[in-house]
Amino acid sequence: MTQTIRILAINPGSTSTKIAIFENEVETFRQNIEHPSSEIAKYKSVADQYALRKEAVLSFLAANNFDSNDLSAVVARGGSLPPLQGGAYRVNEAMIDRLRHRPTSEHASNVAAIIAYEIASPVHIPAYIYDAISVDELEAIARVTGMPAISRTSLCHTLNMRAVARKVATAHQKEYNDLNLIVAHLGGGITVSLHHKGKMIDIVSDDEGPFSPERAGRVHCRLLIDLCYSGKYDHQTMRKMLRGAGGLVAYLGTNSAIEVQERISKGDKEAALIYNAMAYQIAKAIGELATVVKGQIDGIALTGGLAYSTMLTAWIGERVKFLAPVSVVPGENELESLALGAGRVLRGEEPAHEYDLG
Repeated sequence: MTQTIRILAINPGSTSTKIAIFENEVETFRQNIEHPSSEIAKYKSVADQYALRKEAVLSFLAANNFDSNDLSAVVARGGSLPPLQGGAYRVNEAMIDRLRHRPTSEHASNVAAIIAYEIASPVHIPAYIYDAISVDELEAIARVTGMPAISRTSLCHTLNMRAVARKVATAHQKEYNDLNLIVAHLGGGITVSLHHKGKMIDIVSDDEGPFSPERAGRVHCRLLIDLCYSGKYDHQTMRKMLRGAGGLVAYLGTNSAIEVQERISKGDKEAALIYNAMAYQIAKAIGELATVVKGQIDGIALTGGLAYSTMLTAWIGERVKFLAPVSVVPGENELESLALGAGRVLRGEEPAHEYDLG
């Protein structure tokens, strides 16, 4: 008789903590806990949000009368680590130390592996991350920036992007490894990736492309430097202006696309301009990546929570549909992708890497 595999999946995003339990690849419980920007603003860093996020997970388990002793594994979204291979990594003390004290950037997922490890360890089951945001498949030419002291790395919504790319390929009865696809993940942060024959060979990260509900995206470098040295802002405040208090929050005082659209429907011209500008910048990022493969694009996919906004996706689609057919796959497949990946490891279908980058 086949043993039942139960996996707890944890996925903190910038404005939510998503958690679910899968039993033999079937989702049995799910909870999406929203964290308003006013609540998140109370914390100076992502690391400071650890207790908030962990309590959200434990409350979910308690509310569903679920005993962690019944789990086979816990899997979490991989945080801001040095460049990793794709697939699974076992969470260990070295990874925990890196995420707590030396993450490569501020990202909500930095606390996920720590929470997973602390739930898994007492009941002696493994904790994993899968397709971390730092999976890096960039080609050498994509790493050059113009400043030798700074090299580009891949930091994006790898997990959902690859899952969506595979779904789009399947929908068109094609093999993912045979296609050139551009995937835009539209969430609290916005990233765009180019999938060339099964590898993400270039991206537009949330620091170098469109602004988003709460991130500033690409801004004028010289003016940014002037702000940093103006004496008006400290280091932490400047970082917050870029990530957490930028984008829609900075312009309109909210990270809610629903609220923005309601304001637009009531004739708010400023809201319409800013929301359309975000679509404009997303379309520019898609066009930018199309040049990497000389315009040979088989499909474009819009995904993430903001893809539920038909207003936003229509604006984007109008600008990029000349490149390739546009598919809208709203929401995110990250919890499912995490659980399916961990399940393959538990069944011996693929290995789990050991993290040793320190």
